[in-house]
Amino acid sequence: MKKYIFTSARLGFRTWEDADLDTFSTMNANPEIMHFFEKLLTREESKAKMDQMNQLFEKVGFCYFAVDYLPSDEFAGTLGLNRKDFPASFTPCVDIGWKFDKKFWNQGLASEGAAACLEYAKKIGLKEIYSYASSANKASRRVMEKIGMHFLEEFEHQELLHCPQLQPFSVYQIRL
Repeated sequence: MKKYIFTSARLGFRTWEDADLDTFSTMNANPEIMHFFEKLLTREESKAKMDQMNQLFEKVGFCYFAVDYLPSDEFAGTLGLNRKDFPASFTPCVDIGWKFDKKFWNQGLASEGAAACLEYAKKIGLKEIYSYASSANKASRRVMEKIGMHFLEEFEHQELLHCPQLQPFSVYQIRL
């Protein structure tokens, strides 16, 4: 039985396990899943992200969690919180972000999971959360709106200027 930090109706949120690597690295190498991300990731880069998230959780009590789809007990993707400090008008901040395996798209899981994650953020004492995505990423922006976040502004992501196809970005905020 997996130990979940918190759950929603259909999702379980936990730290990362070695067994997640195959599916996570396959997701990170899929151009369709990674369309709005900086680049595809290698297996080694995916493993490094998993390790980084577990270290962050140990340090601050949150991270981009490994997320399981509870009805089938399958690893579905990642959703959670992270600290961001790149140059922008709203940083430093804590952001919420998500990435799901394609088979879990269009089922309301990102909205469901993000709402549960905001409740967790409130429980651990966070006061406001931000989220940002390429302005062209209508699906992620819709999730931000569904969970009650408010559009703040568009901005040029200074660390991703080498990815003009992703610019500009839209940032949203919610106070907890």
